[in-house]
Amino acid sequence: MKTGVELRHLRYFLTVAEELHFGRAATRLHIAQPALTQQIQRLETLLGTRLFERTSRTVALTPAGVVLRERAGALLGHAERDLAEVIRIGQGSQGTLYLGFVPSVLPLEPLRGVREFRERFPLVEVDLVEGFTSHLMERLANGTLDMAIVRDPDPRPGTVTVPLVTEPFMAVLPADHPDADRAGLTGAELAANPLVFFPRAAGGLAYEKNLAPLLESGRRPHIVQEATNWTIILYLVAAGLGVTIAPRSATFTAPESVRMIPLIGTDADTTIYLATRAGDDRPLVQNLLDLLPNPPRE
Repeated sequence: MKTGVELRHLRYFLTVAEELHFGRAATRLHIAQPALTQQIQRLETLLGTRLFERTSRTVALTPAGVVLRERAGALLGHAERDLAEVIRIGQGSQGTLYLGFVPSVLPLEPLRGVREFRERFPLVEVDLVEGFTSHLMERLANGTLDMAIVRDPDPRPGTVTVPLVTEPFMAVLPADHPDADRAGLTGAELAANPLVFFPRAAGGLAYEKNLAPLLESGRRPHIVQEATNWTIILYLVAAGLGVTIAPRSATFTAPESVRMIPLIGTDADTTIYLATRAGDDRPLVQNLLDLLPNPPRE
């Protein structure tokens, strides 16, 4: 658009072009006729061409005016749509929201508010991103995620975490393990076995908290195999490669060929957190936060 031309100039022009009468157009626009005439003259000056042929009795469009009449409606329509989009984004009802999660939280259904969010805000795209707690917290801090549901995250500047649910750990053994029928196992007893576990890179605090029942016994477990998610770990246990210690919810999808046994003699537990960036009060984020559940602690 030529410098200086404003949307109101186009609205004034279209009204006069429709009425071909400055008095009637001024009445429709609820402004004085001299003011309307002045604005049309201003538009013609900015464009460097006459838009109307005016006599004491008639008003007619010039060839340039005919073209502008055809284009001005489209220009105003685009502007209205673009401004409406800006408003929706400002209200959090349009855009893309990036939500990270660690797979082990899925059995506790922390994402069930996403469906309602999508129904309520159909113009918002929710992009779900799976990953380790450490990677998700890094992406949250650098702005490539808007929020994340993580397990026992390490503190990171610029982020805020709110606990959602706390749960105990379980020992997981192959079904043919000598201790598979026990009613409970201590960390020392579990630590005597080769362990299948996730890498420390997944999250330092989560790693130490998960091993806490074993470390409390004074024994450092021998990790014989690492895997990137609990499903793989549980199937490796089922294959007889070792045992593991897992959050209770992570065992909900375990194969039938493993046994889950409560750990005794320990108060160690694990907590799922909702993480956001500090000071992030964007409506896009707040709208989803309002719909995400806050399960009671176990």
